[in-house]
Amino acid sequence: MKTLKSLAALSATAILIGSAAPVFAETSWDMATPYPEGEFHTQNILQFAEDISAATDGGLSITVHSGASLFKHPEIKRSVQNQFVPIGEVLMANLFNEDPIFGADNIPFIATTYDDAKALWDAQRPLVEAKLAEDGIRLLYAVPWPGQGFFTNKELNVGSDLEGLRFRTYNATTARMAELLGASPTTIEAVEIPQAFSTGIVDAMVTSGATGARTKAWDFTTQFYDLQAWLPKNMIIVNEAAFSGLPADQQQAILTAAAAAETRGWEMSQEVAGVSVDSLGENMTVHTAGEALSADLAAVGAQMAADWAADVGPEAQAILDAVK
Repeated sequence: MKTLKSLAALSATAILIGSAAPVFAETSWDMATPYPEGEFHTQNILQFAEDISAATDGGLSITVHSGASLFKHPEIKRSVQNQFVPIGEVLMANLFNEDPIFGADNIPFIATTYDDAKALWDAQRPLVEAKLAEDGIRLLYAVPWPGQGFFTNKELNVGSDLEGLRFRTYNATTARMAELLGASPTTIEAVEIPQAFSTGIVDAMVTSGATGARTKAWDFTTQFYDLQAWLPKNMIIVNEAAFSGLPADQQQAILTAAAAAETRGWEMSQEVAGVSVDSLGENMTVHTAGEALSADLAAVGAQMAADWAADVGPEAQAILDAVK
């Protein structure tokens, strides 16, 4: 009798187990980002994370660590590669020393509008994806900063006016530009800009109008040259093994959210570009480059483009042709 009851109980349990839907454990990821929460790139990432959580009903949640609070900017790519963190944000051109293909959007005066920047990105993207894949990393999306300009405490009429200035740069390419202009490059992260000026580490910088407005550049500089020199991109990357280990529906949720974030981010960048220059104009003097300065800067850009193409090889011409 006991045996019959036991068999009945086991059968009932088997029926319940067989009828239950498969249950996946909830997954929580940390995400390393280098910029403050108020930056539009970070705001876009926060929305990206919310979209993924909503699409997966909380099955995949991403905690965004802004302002380089989890890893310093130069450490983020390698941290994703080595699975210290599954996902992160990196300024693409910071990887120039690993491969010059990452620096295509950092060549001055090659792509100076959003349309040109998009054409360049369409040509550059497959090559960037292939390089990242070699390190076990998947590219999710990329968003440009507004065009770069110079912040100084003196007026610039020709390129030689920059000679001797301690010039804030943020990667190898911008450092090379500063050297060609006779300035002394000093690498400073965006979150450290106000302190660097206040302590005399730098007295001029190249950055976007967005970063200038966010850091209240008028507190430590008086002149902004709205050069639209180049539109460097931030990219969001994920460890391929971590991505592949997710259920298929969560993988698709990430890809869908990434596509939406790229579209939204480019629109945000254009909006921020206009608002930032307006804000700078209310607090400091905004210039466009005069003829002599433009010619000097264009000459530097041409030299850097030639040097970059020589480093990259045949693939470089397809990218340069995309924006001609």
